[in-house]
Formats: sequence, C-alpha cells, structure tokens
Amino acid sequence: MAKKISRTRGQAVPKSPVRRRSRRTIHRKKRAASPLWISLRNLFIWAVILVACVLLVLYIFNYASGRSKPDTSSFFIEKSLATDPLAGGSPSEALSGDGLALEIPILQNGQREQIIEHEGYTVSYNSDYRIANWVAYELTGEEVRKNTVERSNKFVPDPDVEGATALQEDYSGTGYDRGHLAPAGDMKWSAKAMRESFYFSNICPQKPKLNQGLWKDLEELSRQWAVEQGSLYIVTGPVIEPDLKRLGKNRIGIPRQFYKVICTTRDKERSGIGFLFENRGYGKTSLQALAVPIDSVEKVTGIDFFPFLPDETEKQMEANVRLESWF
Repeated sequence: MAKKISRTRGQAVPKSPVRRRSRRTIHRKKRAASPLWISLRNLFIWAVILVACVLLVLYIFNYASGRSKPDTSSFFIEKSLATDPLAGGSPSEALSGDGLALEIPILQNGQREQIIEHEGYTVSYNSDYRIANWVAYELTGEEVRKNTVERSNKFVPDPDVEGATALQEDYSGTGYDRGHLAPAGDMKWSAKAMRESFYFSNICPQKPKLNQGLWKDLEELSRQWAVEQGSLYIVTGPVIEPDLKRLGKNRIGIPRQFYKVICTTRDKERSGIGFLFENRGYGKTSLQALAVPIDSVEKVTGIDFFPFLPDETEKQMEANVRLESWF
C-alpha cells in the first residue's frame, strides 16, 4: 500500500530537485535559441563562406594567369642569342619564344626529367636512373681559347637535384669510368663552370676504353670545330632504355649507348652532325664511321633536337650529314 504523506495546513511542500533541474534546462534552451544568438551564428557562417569564395576566386585567377604565359623559366639561358654568330645576322634564326636557348631539346619519350641550369650547361636529370636524359650547352671559340682554369677532379652530387642521385662509392671498384657528358675540357673558361661539370648529374658510367678513346677524341675535335666556326650547339647524353642494368648502392643506370649531336653554321647554312656510340672500346675505328644524321639519333633516343630552329631549316639540317664539311 502506498505510504501517505501528511501535510499540515500552511506548511510549504519542498520542490522536487528533478523539477528544478528541468526548469533550468528549459530556461537555458530558451536562452540559446534567442534571435540575437541566431543572428550572430548566421553572420559568422556567411563570413566564412565569403572568405572561402574570395580565396577560391584568387586561386582561379592566379592559376589562369600562370597558364596564359609560356613556361620558359626552366629553359631560359642568360646568354643572348640575338647576337648569335650562327644566326647569319638574323635573330629569328637563333631565337624562338622569349629567348629559348637554341640547344635545348624536347623529350618525346615520356622519361622523367628535372631541368637544371648551371654556369656552363643545362641538364635534363632523370631521377629514375640517376643520370641525365641530356646535357646541352653552347661552346664558343672564345671559351676554348680562354683555357685558364685547372681541372677540378672533385666529383660531388648536384645540389639542385631533387630525388635520388649517384655517389662516389657507387663507382668504386666497378670497372666503369665516371664519364663526363659536358666535358671538363669545355669548361676551362670559368672556375664555377669547371666545378659544376663534376656534378654527378653530368656523369654517366662509361667503359674506360670508350671514355678515354673515341669519346675523348670527339670532345677534342669539337673544341677544334668551335674555334674554326666560332660557336657550336652541343647536346649529348645516354640512350635511356627501360631495362638498363644498374650500378652501385644507388642503382645508377648503365647505358648501352651514348649520343652527341652538334649544330653549327657553315657557308651561311645550318649544318648538323650526330654520333652514336656503344658503351665499349672501338679500337682503331674512326669517328667518321660513327657519324650519322641527327634524324637517326632522334629515332634512337626519342628526343627532338634543335626544335626551336625554323622547321624547314631543322628538317634540312637533320636529314643528312656532309662528312666532307666536318672532317
């Protein structure tokens, strides 16, 4: 039976604690739902949305502005080609698109690349193989004649390389030379250019009989041609293939072939020559026997050389090679 609670007339009945908490809760809810609070909350939300919209518009504007201009920063070299001695007095022969350097090629084989500019050369570095796709530079007769800087012989990693790189120990005891692409002998006009020619981004594993044989002979002959003609545009590098063997702890790609292509002007006409070398010694083989049209090198490498020449000039220069004008 339920217990009855007696109550004397005039005696206050205690309020239930639960009821008091319930009333305070209701009061807080009413206060939270006040119009002022709702207005402030909505104002804050709209302010956040407005700021987000402004940032989005600015991002789209900057992106569109960047896309509207050709990205030439990676390819631009400060040497002015407007007075290029090979242009025959016509700047349009030497220049294409905001001062793009004539010697810079374009990859068409889908290889990874990072373009790095140094004092004496520009390199397209391939971090997959830790070697260059190509190294390009202009060699002038004046630079060859200057010849004032001693050889460095200090091989070091390129500080501008992003990603994996070769190290000194990768070559130790392997039987391969650290073969220059842009030779140190072409950089004796500048102490900085000489130091940078020993960056590993400019080095490839080469058999000693190639590096110290016909490869060296062609480097020396190129310097002679630069003096005779006034200037050469040179692109050189390894032939990148998907199944290259690897060297050392950092897995440096070992090329099976190397190439060098050269452009100059002879008798007021563009003249070009290409060379393909296997990574081996050649004994008494002559350089003439390895000379090929630049078109042939393009087919093997998947690289478009001297793309900033007028199309007709490029086509004629690369289709054949006149050995008698070179040797």
